Amino acid sequence: MILLVCGLGFSQNEVLFEEANRLYNEAQYYEALDKYHTILDSGAHSAALYFNMGNAHYKLNNIAPSIYYYEKALLLKPNDNEINNNLAFARNMTIDAIDVVPEIGLLSLINKWAKYFYYETWAKISVTFSILFVALFIFYYFSVSSSKKRFAFVSSIICLILVFATLGLTFHGQNLVKTNQPAIVFAKESQIKNEPNLRSNEAFKLHEGTKVQVLDTVDNWKKIKIADGKTGWVLSDDIKLVKTL
Repeated sequence: MILLVCGLGFSQNEVLFEEANRLYNEAQYYEALDKYHTILDSGAHSAALYFNMGNAHYKLNNIAPSIYYYEKALLLKPNDNEINNNLAFARNMTIDAIDVVPEIGLLSLINKWAKYFYYETWAKISVTFSILFVALFIFYYFSVSSSKKRFAFVSSIICLILVFATLGLTFHGQNLVKTNQPAIVFAKESQIKNEPNLRSNEAFKLHEGTKVQVLDTVDNWKKIKIADGKTGWVLSDDIKLVKTL
């Protein structure tokens, strides 16, 4: 019964998705979004669904929602060129011009490698090198030829080093995912405060579509950080967290 219900739900969502895509192709973007939201309300989500929702909002010149859904699609397919390209177009509609502070040094290189694959992929690679290490060590132990022993020993040591390296990238990548809390500004204009209260002085302003990182929460305030390193407090209602799958 459970399998039957799940199967029916999946089939219904497939039909809705095709209908929504047809409406989108006919430039009926509001109607297409209604269908997409129906699929979301059923608990289903995918990179393709979020990508199409971002496209529909982009066609309607809805800056914040288009960027928001592209960002959600990237969470599921971080290296997708089409999503990244469309996100770049959507970001061109934003008002805030924020200089990105580049990462430098060894940490920058480690972060780059850790982000190259999702941390679960790095974990699988680490397991693969572990198996190779064991296999090569057994081969070394039972080999009679000195040349084969030398080859197996050197190869096993290399695999062992790669095990620790990929394991380190696994944990570092997991930590990056955990601490990465992106949000999109949905308010037309939002005042960023120095402290989490309305009486505090204004630090700067942000406008719809700007991406921020959420660092902390106090009541109905979020401490945020923008790409140039500035931090401040914003009302929770002014932004929308991307990681709400």
